[in-house]
Amino acid sequence: MIEVPEALVAAQHRYGGVAGRAFVAALPRIADEMLQRWDLHPVGAPMHGMAALVLPVRAGDGRDAVLKLQAVDEETVGESVALRIWDGDGAVRLLAHDAETGAMLLERLDTSRHLSSVADTRAAVQTLAELLARLTAHTAPDGLRRLDDVATAMLEQTPSAVPLLDDPDDRDLLTDCAAAVRDVVAESGNRLLHWDLHYDNVLASDRAPWLAIDPKPLAGDPGFDLLPALTDRFDAADIAWRFDLMTDVLDLDRDRARAWTLGRVLQNGLWDVEDGERRLSRDQVSIARVLLR
Repeated sequence: MIEVPEALVAAQHRYGGVAGRAFVAALPRIADEMLQRWDLHPVGAPMHGMAALVLPVRAGDGRDAVLKLQAVDEETVGESVALRIWDGDGAVRLLAHDAETGAMLLERLDTSRHLSSVADTRAAVQTLAELLARLTAHTAPDGLRRLDDVATAMLEQTPSAVPLLDDPDDRDLLTDCAAAVRDVVAESGNRLLHWDLHYDNVLASDRAPWLAIDPKPLAGDPGFDLLPALTDRFDAADIAWRFDLMTDVLDLDRDRARAWTLGRVLQNGLWDVEDGERRLSRDQVSIARVLLR
């Protein structure tokens, strides 16, 4: 029986509600079941974030892998679908999946080498852009969450969120972001998006220099995937350069990409307000102002 890390238990009890508590309570049983079913042997210390437990394992055939255990919800249910479509091209390869528990057996990457370890920020942004170009080249399958639904919900939430911001400039900015989204929401795209491609979700590998992990798949416009490349290791002087590079590498219409990047600022701002924040992130305000100009 594995021991569930206390930090993961605390996070799920705090943020996961009844489902989160049930998930961490069932983790030892699920882990044991999957280890036996797939003939796996733990070979290292467990890793975890706020929502998943990852066990380094060795399969009976000698292959190194990791067993990822996470609750099945609207954010995680599409992960295996996306990984199957990408089939290792730009992303970690899925080896096995159990639909009932959400358990996934994944190829082992080098967890000691994240893209955040690359000192040259511009080289790291270039890598993110090239990975996104490969990932978003695929058409999203039917049944995946859609950006138009996400965007419509954001536009509905904006009027009640704006007055909760203390700074009039922040209120105006969030309103402008919503206006940009409103102009493109009717044509939200059908590409397969990662939705969370930041430096720490890119790992080194023996079979490829860098591979993406931990997608939160969405069907939509690739412009909605650009913001992490602008916020990670933020540099106000680099905003325009990074945005131009990303849109060039992904071959995006710059006006549409600008609108959907502002949509991502809107999304993060709405989440911040929901969490009780009274001001928008200063870095994202800077990004939005550059794009709005």
